[in-house]
Amino acid sequence: MFGTITVTKAAIPVLRQQRKGHLINLSSVGGRLGAPGRAAYSTAKWGVEGFSEVLAKEMALVGVRVTIIEPGGFRTDFAGGSTVLHDGRPEYDAVVGTAARQQREYNGRQPGDPTRAAHAILQISQLDDPPLRLALGTDAVKAIRTASETRQAELDAWEALSVSTDFDASELPQLVPTGRPI
Repeated sequence: MFGTITVTKAAIPVLRQQRKGHLINLSSVGGRLGAPGRAAYSTAKWGVEGFSEVLAKEMALVGVRVTIIEPGGFRTDFAGGSTVLHDGRPEYDAVVGTAARQQREYNGRQPGDPTRAAHAILQISQLDDPPLRLALGTDAVKAIRTASETRQAELDAWEALSVSTDFDASELPQLVPTGRPI
């Protein structure tokens, strides 16, 4: 996350001066849903997502576009020897241990092809109106859709309580033109 922010801040003056450009930030499906056993990783990716979403609104004012790339599982060494996975404490085995074992078993069987991902990224880099977010891979699309539906259902289920926290306009003091309450 801090690398993304630092490099972006270095590029902004050039992009702002030329009043065009496209920042493409690499996140992960883990930037849209919390991955058990990967709190630090998910936290960093959520940070990239939030930073990039705000950045997109700000940079649009000077003609610069921002896209967040959200890959799922790709056949790289991410789940292989470059990552040391521990099953964790016994009391967390049902979640953390299971996630670690699943990642080990997933290695080499991920649906994502890195070459095709690179081509997709190059394709959106050429667009005048690219997406803010681009999920890559069937597993990413499925996981993000499920998480979005779960969030929407929760929002809907708790909407009455959520909106009950607003001021009741009928209970607010009425103001006279002088600004003093009556």
